[in-house]
Amino acid sequence: MLNNIDAVAFDIDGTLYPNYRFYLRVLPKALFCLRLLWAFAGARRRLRREGVAVASFHDLQARFCAEILRAGNKAPDTETVKTLISRHIYASWENLFSGIAPFSYVKECVSSFRERGLKLAVLSDFPIGKKIDRLGLSGLWDAELSSEDIGALKPHPLPFHRLAEALETPPQRILYVGNSPAYDVAGAKNAGMMTALRCLFPRFPPGRQGLADTFIFNHYRQLQEYVLR
Repeated sequence: MLNNIDAVAFDIDGTLYPNYRFYLRVLPKALFCLRLLWAFAGARRRLRREGVAVASFHDLQARFCAEILRAGNKAPDTETVKTLISRHIYASWENLFSGIAPFSYVKECVSSFRERGLKLAVLSDFPIGKKIDRLGLSGLWDAELSSEDIGALKPHPLPFHRLAEALETPPQRILYVGNSPAYDVAGAKNAGMMTALRCLFPRFPPGRQGLADTFIFNHYRQLQEYVLR
């Protein structure tokens, strides 16, 4: 086993399961709220760009979203937009995870880490809710954290610092596994963590210039062998 690691933490979306399976399910619903989704995506880009870290994250997200949805000189009421986001995005999306399978060998890999005494966690930008349970991965984690609940989206260092606190482990002894060089790898590295990137073509990873010292893999057997070698 890597002698400088005490914990492994994972992003969820696109890291523990294939994003395309979720996109195929969400597409029919998305057609009914395209403008809201467009504004929601724009609000989150702004939150990341400005490096926002606030206790009232969902209020600020709704306000940014409302400003994007502005008609003429009038923006929709922030509370109304917050309700729409909760109903048509968060609640609606959570229900789509029933029946979505994780990547091959994910559960076996994570279970083997636990058997060897490593602490385990998930840190996602989206609410956790029942997602882990519906992916069939419940009961494996020492901590389950959402960046939104913490008040800042990745790559802001705050979620990663809170992750280390929840695991009671120094950041430099945590391996963070994600699928985004810009959000997962950059954020974890800036917080002092080791990093691993799951991608389809490890020989041609996205954001290659920022992946020095990052373990790049496709199959979870490879991650298992890397950590437990």
